Amino acid sequence: MQIGVAYSEPGQQIWLNIEVPDASTAQEAIERSGILQQFPHIDLAAQKIGVFGKLVKPDVVLKPGDRVEIYRGIICDPATVPRKDTEDDE
Repeated sequence: MQIGVAYSEPGQQIWLNIEVPDASTAQEAIERSGILQQFPHIDLAAQKIGVFGKLVKPDVVLKPGDRVEIYRGIICDPATVPRKDTEDDE
């Protein structure tokens, strides 16, 4: 079956469509995708993963067309970061 695996860092995103055996888990799909070799600092024991934006455990069984996402930790508190004003000040 075909699924997608996605990971993003500042300035670099990757989304791979790969074939995996039926009844593959999210963990197996990530390992099969090669993303862990491209980004060796990914730590699946510490980072969360999801399918279409919903958190899942690594052993969740995938369905055809699923998109597995590897999430990075938040590096700053959104409440303390000033927002950029998108309107022009005149």
